[in-house]
Amino acid sequence: MCISSQINAGQRKKMCWDGVLADFKQALRKGGPRRGFDVGYDGMKYDYWNVRTPGSPAVRRELEGAGLAPLCAAVLAARGIGGREEAGQFLACGPERFHDPFLLKDMDRAAARVGKAIETGETVCVYGDYDVDGITATCLLTEALALLGGRAVSYIPDRSEEGYGLNPRAVDRLAAQGVTLIVTVDCGITAAAEVEYARSLGVEVVVTDHHHCKTAIPDAAAVVDPRRPDCSYPFPELAGVGVALKLAQALAGPDRAGELLRRFGELAAIGTVADVMRLTDENRALVRQGLALLARTKRPGLRALLREAGLEPGAVPTAVTIGYGLAPRINAAGRMEQAMVALELLLTRSVDRGEELAGILCSLNRERQAIELDIYRQCDGVLEENPALARPCVVMAGEGWHQGVVGIVASRLAEKYACPTFMISLEHGLGKASCRSFGGFNLFAALEACAHLFEAYGGHEMAAGFTIREENIPAFQERIRRLVSQYTGDSPMESAIDVDAEVDDCALLSTVQVDGLAELEPFGSGNPKPVLLLRSAAVVSCCDVGGGRHLKMRVRRDGVPLDAIFFSANCAQCGVSAGDRLDLLFHPQINEFRGARSVQLQICDLRPAPTRAQLEQELFRRLQEGEALSRWEAGLLLPSRQDFTRLWRFLERACAGEGADAGPSLLKQAAKGPDGRYAYGRTLVCLHVMGDRGLLAVERERVCLRRPERKVDLEQAGLMRQLRMFINGA
Repeated sequence: MCISSQINAGQRKKMCWDGVLADFKQALRKGGPRRGFDVGYDGMKYDYWNVRTPGSPAVRRELEGAGLAPLCAAVLAARGIGGREEAGQFLACGPERFHDPFLLKDMDRAAARVGKAIETGETVCVYGDYDVDGITATCLLTEALALLGGRAVSYIPDRSEEGYGLNPRAVDRLAAQGVTLIVTVDCGITAAAEVEYARSLGVEVVVTDHHHCKTAIPDAAAVVDPRRPDCSYPFPELAGVGVALKLAQALAGPDRAGELLRRFGELAAIGTVADVMRLTDENRALVRQGLALLARTKRPGLRALLREAGLEPGAVPTAVTIGYGLAPRINAAGRMEQAMVALELLLTRSVDRGEELAGILCSLNRERQAIELDIYRQCDGVLEENPALARPCVVMAGEGWHQGVVGIVASRLAEKYACPTFMISLEHGLGKASCRSFGGFNLFAALEACAHLFEAYGGHEMAAGFTIREENIPAFQERIRRLVSQYTGDSPMESAIDVDAEVDDCALLSTVQVDGLAELEPFGSGNPKPVLLLRSAAVVSCCDVGGGRHLKMRVRRDGVPLDAIFFSANCAQCGVSAGDRLDLLFHPQINEFRGARSVQLQICDLRPAPTRAQLEQELFRRLQEGEALSRWEAGLLLPSRQDFTRLWRFLERACAGEGADAGPSLLKQAAKGPDGRYAYGRTLVCLHVMGDRGLLAVERERVCLRRPERKVDLEQAGLMRQLRMFINGA
C-alpha cells in the first residue's frame, strides 16, 4: 500500500500514504449493505441500502442493442436478466403469456357444472369478497355468465355482520331465492363446513379462489385454486379475479377467450394490482393489457372514479393509478360495510349513476381515512411510550375498533416499527384480526401453528386474518412472539431497500432515458419501480411544501441541476439545509407542468454524504484492496496528464535538496489544486503510480524524485489500468 516497493517492512507501517487520512471518521463502510440514514420521519425509512451488483457490461450492451434505453438495460441487468432472449421473455405481454385455463386443477369440472346451469336456466349466485379483488371478480363473472346466456345474481357479505367468506346465513338467504349453484370468487377454499351445509339445502358450490388451502379441501362440485397442492398450473400467483377470468374463458371456449379478455381485462388488472399479486409472467401481461383497456373504458362508474382520483384527461393509467387512486376508493366501500355500492359502480351503465356512486365512494374513503388515522394515533402513542411492545412483533387489541380499517393501520405500524403486526378488533368478547408481515415472515404458516386458538383464519404469506375469542388473545400473543423470535434470532428485524443501479453520469437522468423505463411497466410486487442511487449530490435549495408535510429540493451533481421531492418528510425532520451534500435513493419520474416535461427524483431515502476527502479516501482504499468501483467512483480517482504534470512540478520544488518529509502536510499541499480545492484521491493515485513506475521513492522518511533515463508510460501502471477498466465498463 506504500508508494514505493523499496520500503522495508519496518518503514511500511509508518510511511503508508493511507494513514495520512485516517482522521476522517465518517468514511463509507466497506462493501456489502450500507446502513441507511434514519431521518426520523413518520414513514418508511431503511436500515440498509442493498445496492445490487451491476450486470456485466456485455449484457448491458446486448440489451441496448435490442433497443432498450441504457437506464432500462442497466436495471434489467442488475436484476439478473442475462441477455436479449431472457429480456424478451420477461417483457413479453402477448398471447403467448396466457396459459390454458384447463391446466388449472378441477377447471374441467367447474366449467361442466356451470355450463350445465347456463343450459338449464338455473339461478347461479356469484359469491365474492368485499375487497377490490373480490368485488372486481364478482362483477366480472356475473357479467360473463349473463353474456353467455346464464341467469346470475351477485352476493357480497357484509363485513361487520357476516365476516369473510361463505356463511350459513347467506346460504339460507340464497337458497330461499331459488339459487341452486353458488360460485365463489376470491373466497371459499377454507369453507368446508359451509359447502357441506349448502349441499344439505340442495345448493351446490363451485369454489374459485387463490388463497392457501388448509388440510381439508371443501367437498364441492369443483375447487379451482392455483395454490392447491395438487394443482400444476404454470403460474400460481393469479389473483381471485384472475381465476374468475379463467373460468369465464373456459366456459366461452378458446375462440372467445380473447373477446373476454378485451371485455374484462380492466377489471382483472384492477383486482390483481389491488391485491398486490406478483406482476410477472401471466399477471404482467394481464395487467399491462388491462391498463390499456382501462384508459378507454366504457364503464361510466370507472370513468368517473378515474376523474375523482385525479387522472388527467388523455393520461394513461398505470399500476400506481390503481394502487393509490382506484383501489383505496373501491376498498373503502367494503371497509365501511357498503361493498355493494362499489359493485354497482362497476356494473352500472348509467353515466349519472356512475358519477353519483363515484362521489359516494370518495366520501366513504374520506370517512375511512379519518377513522384509520384515529386508531393509528392511539396505537402509535402506546408504542412510542412502550417500545418493548413492538419487539419482536406488534399485537394490539381494541374494543370497538372498526374492522374495515385495522388492516391499513397494521400496514402502517408494520412499516414504522419494522416487524409483523397483528391488529385485533374486539366486540362482545370476539376479536377479528388483520395481520401484516414484515421482513419475509410467513403469516399464513404462523397462523397455522396457532390454529387451535382461532375460530377461523386464512390469507397469504404477507397479509392474513383470523377470528379469536378474547380469552385466547394472551395465549396467541405469547405463541406468536415466540414464533417471530425464532424467525429473527437474537437480532431485531431491519428494513432494507434494494437499489437497482448507481447513477454514474447524470446525463442518464434525461427525459428520454426515464421514459425508456416505461418498458418495465407495470410496476408492483415482483417487479418494483426502479430505485437508483445518486451519491454526493449538493443541495442547492430546499423548502417544505404541501402544508409543511413534504420536502422539495433542488440538487446538483456533475454540474447538472435536478429537482427532487420527498413525501412525508420535511426539512426539519430530515435535518437538511442548503449546502449539504447527500446520498439519495430515488425513483426517477417525469414531471409535467404547463406543457413542459422534466425529470424529478422521487426520494425513497437519504443520508448525509461523506465529504469529498472522506469519499476519495474510501474509494482509494477499495481500489487498493481490489474491490470494484462504479464508473463515477473511478472517475473521481482517475488522474489526468495535467494532474501528473502539476504534481511532478510541485514535488520538484518541495523535494529540492535532500527531499521532503513524507507526511500529512506534504500530501495536503500536493492535493491542493489551482482552484483551491483538494483532490486527495487523484493525488494518492498519482503518488502510487509514480512510485510504481520508479519516478519517486521514500528514503529515511523523505520523498525523493527519480529522474528516468527514458520516457515512462504512466498508463501502464496497475492502478491506472484498473481505473480505465472500471470507466470503460470492462
